[in-house]
Amino acid sequence: MDELLNEASVRAQRYLAGLDRRGVAPTPEALADLIKLDGPLPDEPTHPTLVLDQLDTFGSPATVATAGPRYFGFVTGGALPAALAANWLAGSWDQCGWMYVTSPVIATLEEITLRWLFDVLGLPATCGGAFVTGATMANFSALAAARHHLLQQVGWDVEADGLFGAPPVAVIVGEEAHPSVLKALGLLGFGRQRVIKVPVDEQGRMRAESLPVISGPTIVCLQAGNVNTGAFDPAYEIIPRAHDAGAWVHVDGAFGLWAAVSPAHAYLVRDYGEADSWVADAHKWLNVPYDSGLVFLRDPAALRAAMSTSAAYMPLEENRDPGQFTPEASRRGRSIEIWAALRSLGRSGLTNLIERTCRYAHYFAEGLQSAGYPILNDVVLNQVLVSFGDEAMTRRVVEAIQRDGTCWCGSTVWQGQTAMRISISSWATTEADIVQSLAAVLRIAREQRAAR
Repeated sequence: MDELLNEASVRAQRYLAGLDRRGVAPTPEALADLIKLDGPLPDEPTHPTLVLDQLDTFGSPATVATAGPRYFGFVTGGALPAALAANWLAGSWDQCGWMYVTSPVIATLEEITLRWLFDVLGLPATCGGAFVTGATMANFSALAAARHHLLQQVGWDVEADGLFGAPPVAVIVGEEAHPSVLKALGLLGFGRQRVIKVPVDEQGRMRAESLPVISGPTIVCLQAGNVNTGAFDPAYEIIPRAHDAGAWVHVDGAFGLWAAVSPAHAYLVRDYGEADSWVADAHKWLNVPYDSGLVFLRDPAALRAAMSTSAAYMPLEENRDPGQFTPEASRRGRSIEIWAALRSLGRSGLTNLIERTCRYAHYFAEGLQSAGYPILNDVVLNQVLVSFGDEAMTRRVVEAIQRDGTCWCGSTVWQGQTAMRISISSWATTEADIVQSLAAVLRIAREQRAAR
């Protein structure tokens, strides 16, 4: 075991050290070599060192270098050193984070880390929360708690009796609600098409004046950080109206909620602390390994009621059992990496991470705009949308950038216009990376326009 783990460490360090020298996207040759991992299941055992060698030889070159400093797609941050090391250690612990009795360390770290998160995200200290796979399951968990609460208010036990014959629950979202919210609503039986969609403005913010009259059990879903523009719904207008009508207010803040840790950007989430539930992704802007979603509830009892389970073989604990607040029972200890990330960064380091990456986004946008390429969004956070002309030209530029490998940016269609989307959220990104990436983007855009 010692020899194998040492070999894995050497290979992992070599991979990380080489990220800056390789293209962000894998080469066609590396992708073609993945076939070498295929074949019939061997009849006999394979030595673990050979298994590791095959994974490294054919798997490592075929990765997308999301752990590197110039990956700007899908709001993906690379893993912080302390978080990655904690992930390795946690893997060796091999703990099930279901109950206190199955892993006291995971259960204890969850409570500590939740307190730290409530603090840095500006949420009430009396909140509850849980660690899940990502924003989809976080939205699912929070909306399940909302369903429980609202139906309990009208005398219906949804966990016991299901939705057949239940009083209807209205769901209000913005026209640009993230697909993970709609997927969660579909999984919960609310339907993806049954929701009431509120028109949005030119930045993707819900228009408060278009909010419908709220009557009966209702969930209002706000967005803290539009996935294209970084814009925030006007919580200060919507939350009081929703609460006056007895509605539950849920906030999808997968990456935008982290704005709270920055004094320069905290205004964006002002009044969001008045909501009833919130979600965030730690594997986005906190830069911990996948997967790591967060769900927070003003009333933790609603989350427990929606998620808890019992059996004769499960001991009754005085301590908090993590699995009573999540969809999964067999679950890894995500709190370990989050604790390590927060402990290593501290408050000032976390603030610096958010503010530095936002500053880089502004630099990127200013450089593109100075070169004559229109920026389609107000750059309020770490998201930049740029057009290189018509749809065909913009897609050509994006594809060429991805082939070039200096950096990686994705395409999107936002309010009818094709654009390149730049998301800067990695701890590893430096000003030199931004300068290098901007120069590459401008060079490639010139070449594509000249070749037209």
